[in-house]
Amino acid sequence: MSKTGRMEVPQAKDAMDRFKMEVASELGVNLKDGYNGDLTSKEAGSIGGEMVRQMIKKQEESMR
Repeated sequence: MSKTGRMEVPQAKDAMDRFKMEVASELGVNLKDGYNGDLTSKEAGSIGGEMVRQMIKKQEESMR
């Protein structure tokens, strides 16, 4: 990400958005395209936390 919070590669944003939707679905969180201000902090945090867990797991597996 750049200092402004935007991703440098547009395709990366699309991939992260798909990944976020997939994780939300796995967790049973109703995430929709666009504004999601109705999510609780717990719901939003669970999505981000699970995304990080899955990325770390994938990285660890690739290092073996």
